[in-house]
Amino acid sequence: MAKKTIKVTLVKGKYGRGRKHIACVHGLGLRRMHQTVEVEDTPAVRGMINKIPYMLRVEEN
Repeated sequence: MAKKTIKVTLVKGKYGRGRKHIACVHGLGLRRMHQTVEVEDTPAVRGMINKIPYMLRVEEN
């Protein structure tokens, strides 16, 4: 059975944000603006996404 994935794109800059918000961006594997990564849909990843929804665009597969 294939694992469910989510596409996450960084749409706002990470600089000038709190340390924990920047840590969530790095935890998701995002380095620069408009970069898109595919991450596994786990509770830990969902928690990081829910902490910084104003910085991300999320597409569910």
